[in-house]
Amino acid sequence: MLPVLLLLLPALSPALAWIPVEDWESGNVTASVGESGQCLCHVYLPDTTFPADRVEHMQQVSKDLILEVKIQMNKIVSYEGKLEVYLKELMDLTVRVAMMESSGDKYIKLDFELLRIELREFEALVSQLKDSLNSSSPMFDRLYTEIHNMTLIVNQLETFDRSNLEVIRIEFAKLQKKLEQCQEDQEFIKPDIGNCNHTGIMSLSKPMVVQLNAHLSSSYQYGGWGKDSKPVRGYESMYYYGAHTTSAVYDFYLYSNYENLILRSSFKNHHLPNGWEGTGNNYIVHGNTIYYQHNSPFSMSKLNLTSSKYDYRVISAASTRFSYSYSENQNLDFAADETGLWVMYASEGSKGKMILAKIDEKSFGIEHEWNTNVFKQLAGNAFMACGVMYATRSVDLNTEEIFYAFDTKTNEGKHVSIPFQKFQEKYTNLDYNPTDQKLYMYNNGYYVAYNVKFNKE
Repeated sequence: MLPVLLLLLPALSPALAWIPVEDWESGNVTASVGESGQCLCHVYLPDTTFPADRVEHMQQVSKDLILEVKIQMNKIVSYEGKLEVYLKELMDLTVRVAMMESSGDKYIKLDFELLRIELREFEALVSQLKDSLNSSSPMFDRLYTEIHNMTLIVNQLETFDRSNLEVIRIEFAKLQKKLEQCQEDQEFIKPDIGNCNHTGIMSLSKPMVVQLNAHLSSSYQYGGWGKDSKPVRGYESMYYYGAHTTSAVYDFYLYSNYENLILRSSFKNHHLPNGWEGTGNNYIVHGNTIYYQHNSPFSMSKLNLTSSKYDYRVISAASTRFSYSYSENQNLDFAADETGLWVMYASEGSKGKMILAKIDEKSFGIEHEWNTNVFKQLAGNAFMACGVMYATRSVDLNTEEIFYAFDTKTNEGKHVSIPFQKFQEKYTNLDYNPTDQKLYMYNNGYYVAYNVKFNKE
């Protein structure tokens, strides 16, 4: 507004006569009396200069805003189209996951990994869109939730799907490897039953762990198992087992075949009556008769499994002072091979060195004796094969060694080194069976067996 000063004479100017008196003190017009008594009027007139530059600036800003709005609208339309595409692809993934849930046996690990990769890509795209729009739309929350849920489903399917082909293939590969190893063992160890035209044992196979004992208790550490080394007709497949928590011998269990042994289904149980209890656990079954160490009197005893008749013979030279290193009271060790029935012991006269004796099965007496140079207390156990006595000892926790061999044909003994693996550190029974050329070991409550390979060169 521009102020204008008007000087008026005492007689009012006709030009101002039209202004009402009440407006003289308004915002646009003010009146006052000068020093000489004249009337002074102040009139404020509006600035009539039009601000064209400002209007032009506002028009340009308006155009820019309209253009930006159109661009953003186009972006939104584009993003909404992309979101619809992503939602559709996400739905396709959902269908694929549902198919995997209903028929998991048709998918392998690769399918699960591809799904996870696609889900991670979707999550990255959604994050990109969210950052571009600088928005927290419910649509994004929905996408994140769907991706998260599907990831969980995929992980669960891979974890809990028992019919997953990848798992089956891995297990199948392991099984195939075991079968190939078994086949190699069979090709490597071809038993020639009854043939002793060889120079002795060359090697033993890896331990074949059958199962835990029939009592299903690892506390039954003292015992033995195996087959009849001279089976009678109709009992060629019979197995026996006996064990206790101490070295005492009270029971024997008979199984008609290997399957019933595994099923712990014995067809007969012999409980040794009072006065016929045994000890030492170095018993065998030979000719349908169990041979074991008798407590009192200290002697070798036998139980006929057909007639249930007991008998015993005292070996006057045998001493109760010498046992194997793994167990106490193993003073008499019975064995059988292709040449007959044997018993091994030590005496005071032999100063603890092992004596090998051939048993006459009919008279149940000692037929012949051989003195060896191996101290019984240094040996873990011993067995017979083709007229040769083999003594074992510990190398370490997992390894045993046949370290001594005595040939009854040549009456000569020698030190050898034939290492073999153990399932567990200690064992209380080790016997060779000539009907299948296997070693049967009772290893800390477990049935363990070995194939024996002889050197035929």
